[in-house]
Amino acid sequence: MLKTLLGRQHASSSLVQFIRYVCVGGAAFGVDYLALFLLAHFAGLHYLVAASLAYLLGMVVNYLISVRWVFDFRRIAQWEREFAIFFMIGIAGLLLNGLAITLLVEAAGTPYMAAKLVAAAGILFFNFGARKMLLFSAARARA
Repeated sequence: MLKTLLGRQHASSSLVQFIRYVCVGGAAFGVDYLALFLLAHFAGLHYLVAASLAYLLGMVVNYLISVRWVFDFRRIAQWEREFAIFFMIGIAGLLLNGLAITLLVEAAGTPYMAAKLVAAAGILFFNFGARKMLLFSAARARA
């Protein structure tokens, strides 16, 4: 199992794909979180603007690694169309992310960096499910 998880080849098991997606998401989140910190603290951007830009950067990292390592089936042959749909799902995740952060910061008084952690955990499941179902599922392509 460990060899399958860490291997270079794509895996067809949804569980393996989800575990790999969590790893990829962790890397993308690392980029996102660091960019949020740098943009808010050093560039002086408002935390929601910084969070949005950082999220988009993380989304690009997520796409590049996901199509090379996580998903074994790609329904759309043209990477440009595939990325556009991946991006639109990401925009929905971005809206949910912004809503969660805003609610946690403004309504609950949570520091924005902590709010980002909570929001990211929830968005992970939304993004994986939507991307798997709409882009990387052979079963959906046959339906």
